[in-house]
Amino acid sequence: MIRFIPELIITSGREVIVQHAQAGEEACCVLLLFPHLSQVHVDAVEHDQGRLLITARSGTAHAICQRCGISAGRRHSRYRRRLHDLPVSGRPILIELEVRRFFCDNPTCVVRTFVEQIPDLTQRHARRTPLLRAALEAIALALAGRAGARLASVLGLAVGRSTLIRLIHALPDPEIGQLTAVGVDDFALRRGSSYGTVLIDMTTRRPIDLLPDRQADTLADWLRPHSDVEVICRDRASAYAEGAVKGAPQATQCADRWHLWHNLVQAVERSVTRHRPCLSAPPDDGPEQPERASAAQTSARQGSTRFAERTRAKHARIHELKAAGHSLRAIARQLRMGDRTVIRYAHAASPEELLWGQWTNKPSAVDDFKPYLHQRWQAGERNATRLLKEITALGYRGSYGALSTYLRPLRAARPVAPPAPSVRKVTGWLATHPDRLEDAHQLQLATVLDRCPELTALLKHVRTFAIMLTQRRGQDLPGWLAAVRADDLPALHAFAGGLERDLDAVTAGLTLPWSSGPVEGHVNRIKMLKRQMFGRAGFLLLRKRVLLTT
Repeated sequence: MIRFIPELIITSGREVIVQHAQAGEEACCVLLLFPHLSQVHVDAVEHDQGRLLITARSGTAHAICQRCGISAGRRHSRYRRRLHDLPVSGRPILIELEVRRFFCDNPTCVVRTFVEQIPDLTQRHARRTPLLRAALEAIALALAGRAGARLASVLGLAVGRSTLIRLIHALPDPEIGQLTAVGVDDFALRRGSSYGTVLIDMTTRRPIDLLPDRQADTLADWLRPHSDVEVICRDRASAYAEGAVKGAPQATQCADRWHLWHNLVQAVERSVTRHRPCLSAPPDDGPEQPERASAAQTSARQGSTRFAERTRAKHARIHELKAAGHSLRAIARQLRMGDRTVIRYAHAASPEELLWGQWTNKPSAVDDFKPYLHQRWQAGERNATRLLKEITALGYRGSYGALSTYLRPLRAARPVAPPAPSVRKVTGWLATHPDRLEDAHQLQLATVLDRCPELTALLKHVRTFAIMLTQRRGQDLPGWLAAVRADDLPALHAFAGGLERDLDAVTAGLTLPWSSGPVEGHVNRIKMLKRQMFGRAGFLLLRKRVLLTT
């Protein structure tokens, strides 16, 4: 086993050689690279209370004044600075650096003395190396305060959440540069209460700024200094349209195609709701007529069930054995039937007397109420419980079973119609490409359209608009608006009126290749960052994280 003694021999600023010097054992060296220490002389490396302490000093003869940029060689004094560096293998590193103060020989400089700064190692008033500061900034941007502090402690970096947030606020905003196309959309700071605005460079697809509200004047004030903007991608919000006109009148406003389709689908749903009665099949006359009901009952009485066939067969066999001279007890033993059952069959003159309920001509408590039941059945009432309550109020004293037995042939004579499709389903069928509709849905949609010519016209307008949208044929929009006005579709008329009020932007959206897709993606990312901070952070911190993270 190799043991290392704490004596460290430094051969250069870039490498630290740990050398074993005990007699009888081979020497072993471990090479650790410190690129940012190449400008200083390392005097010693030792362990100090669980951390690695590096003692170093500057070896340059001259220094550059940070204020005037002139080299100075007259030394004033020296002192020690303590800098925290990135840990190694989980061990913190502390650099104790001896730096010098120089006189500035420039008589026009505002300072008399200054402290030398080591490139890539020191900064004014800094207690961390640039390498450590960059690592903490990356952690802070990725996880913000509390989560960032927890990760830093695992990596051996002792830092608090407030320090991480201060590091984020100290970072400069990224440069905007030249803008050609800008995307604008809102996001919720507090849903239903306050909203902000995100601006995206559509060329690079990166966020360029966040605004604290979604007012027209705020957007106009931001756009005025950026006179190079040529295209503004936005949704249908009137505030953004007004702000774009005020702040960048030279830019072409482009309405987002997804929002156009979304608004159309909403209008289609309102139209389908207005024609809801067309979704269900109208009731037919069918078995409501008493004559047809009697025919159904007669058919049932003819023994269409297995029970009736078995009853007739048993009745015939019992009477045959009785005529042959067998006693009723002997007949019961031979047929393996109960004595009472054999007696009942033997006393029945015909098998019809043994068939109870709807198969008999026996008077029933329902007979007096049959005309009323047929009237209610023809009116569309199919619920036996509700019919029982109605006829009970009229004097019916029979049971629910008797009523249900009487209604059974009526239900069998007319198949139950399938439930009507919902408004949401029909809207989805109208807004789906016909090649993507299932066969069953196509049949259901065709049935609905056969009953409602207004929905047939609506489907035609929807598919025409979809062709304009996907093939970017904005020049066909005026003809589409005129065709919509010619049909009795009030909800679609309202949608067309909105398009006419924003005709230039809608035409551009249906013609130009620009879309607000990247903006919507960043809105989703903003939601993730906002929820990650659990609502404890303000707008300024959210803005920094959005602009400085990718």
